[in-house]
Amino acid sequence: MIQDALRAAIGQALASLGIEPPAAIALERPARKEHGDWSTNVALATAKSAGRNPRELATALVGALEAAQVAHVSRLEVAGPGFVNFHLAPSWLHAVLRDAATLGTDGFARPDLGHGKRVNVEFVSANPTGPLHAGGGRWAAYGDALVNLLNHCGYRADREYYLNDRGVQMRLFGESLAALKAGLPVPEDGYKGQYLEEWAAEMPADADPVEWGYDRVKRDLRETLDAAGVHFDTWFSERSLVSDGAIDATLADLASRGATYTADGAVWLRSTDYGDDKDRVLVKSDGEPTYLLPDIAYHRNKFERGYSQLIDIWGADHHGYVARLKAGVQALGHDSSEVELILGQLVTLKRNGEEVKLSKRAGTIVTLSEVVDETGIDATRLTFLLQSLDTRQTVDLAVMASQAMENPVFYVQYAHARIASLVRQAAANGVTRRPLEQIDLGPLTHERELDVLRLLSELDDVITLACNERAPHKVTTWVRELAGAFHGFYHDCRIMGTDGDGRPVDDATTQARLWLVEAARVGLRIGLGILGVSAPESM
Repeated sequence: MIQDALRAAIGQALASLGIEPPAAIALERPARKEHGDWSTNVALATAKSAGRNPRELATALVGALEAAQVAHVSRLEVAGPGFVNFHLAPSWLHAVLRDAATLGTDGFARPDLGHGKRVNVEFVSANPTGPLHAGGGRWAAYGDALVNLLNHCGYRADREYYLNDRGVQMRLFGESLAALKAGLPVPEDGYKGQYLEEWAAEMPADADPVEWGYDRVKRDLRETLDAAGVHFDTWFSERSLVSDGAIDATLADLASRGATYTADGAVWLRSTDYGDDKDRVLVKSDGEPTYLLPDIAYHRNKFERGYSQLIDIWGADHHGYVARLKAGVQALGHDSSEVELILGQLVTLKRNGEEVKLSKRAGTIVTLSEVVDETGIDATRLTFLLQSLDTRQTVDLAVMASQAMENPVFYVQYAHARIASLVRQAAANGVTRRPLEQIDLGPLTHERELDVLRLLSELDDVITLACNERAPHKVTTWVRELAGAFHGFYHDCRIMGTDGDGRPVDDATTQARLWLVEAARVGLRIGLGILGVSAPESM
């Protein structure tokens, strides 16, 4: 990588000036293109220990680097109080093209961050009392893309859905079904809505409403998520924690570690010992466990299944629950960092300019399956991945469904379709792309060409940052930028025939640009693959 070569050259230049190079030499991409391709603050970082003025040291460093004639460096400059900016020749981007085209989608921009570490990612996990609402699509798209991202970066990550299939809500759901089946009013705290009426009509008269309804919900959830391209590795039942004795075993485990005590007839977790603001009840005075105990047992079960990192994706309304769950995990002997709790904000769905309320119980639900049917799987997924999960999102169904450039998914997919079209045009014109090792990439100097290659050079860093920050939307942003750069290249740089001034495009330029097109294809397919969005050959 060019960064490694530049760091090595900087270290050697410092040594030639009699200065011990720091253990880590920082390199950053300047925010503005005119400031170069890379910048380092190493002169500022080492000036004090070297007893020199930072800007004077930066000037001396530039002199040493110029004398060394570092590969790909065309110009160096000192900026501000002591930054050194590197302006590189296009040749460094040609090397990026060769990497992308040679390594392909399986090897390019694939940082090994996880080294095979097993990760459990639990997401969506809505109560099994009705269809998945449209807002749940954000959690589905995010969780699925996060697993793709982790696996791309060397982790062994699995998708898990936790079914809260015991307790009061399941009882009320069953009672609501039974009432509708019998033509009676739904209980005051029960569930309402057209979906429930349809299911009640479908339910056999002799069926157990709770069990039949539970199976009906699970089938609906699987069908909806399958349609959204989300396929869970595990559907975990809360009931199994009871039948397997895991809840009792977890309570015994906590007690043996001195993490519980009894007061007022209840069993408490000493959660304040682990950073919580107060101790929490595990078992109420009537002998019933609170929500916390099964949740601790569930996470204990995940560790027992061999996962060393647990990631839970919850709604922002669970904010107050984070500290107590982490306390429970720590009380079992685990480090709190082994459990990550990612909190997401809600989605505002609009149709005809008016907000659509999302509520299973009020019956005004817009389901995820309806959104997928209306806008398509790709538009649904990419739209939900446009923003960071911790920000509120407003979704416009009309934009999602449109086949126009203002629709982000259409804009990105059209770039890939254009690539496929260019390949077909070349074949139709009898133009064959020769092996890369035979191609001179020197003709690739147009700013539109370099824009595409600069973005390809950033992909490894983008994926690394997105993985470490659990931020798939950063990949979405990059994919949109690459699509924009490719559309600009397509508009300004002819590959075959004549250019904008009527001059024939020479063979060397045609061949170099065909390989640039292939490198762009690799980048787009990697990004879209992480997001779980298809890369169409035509549109």
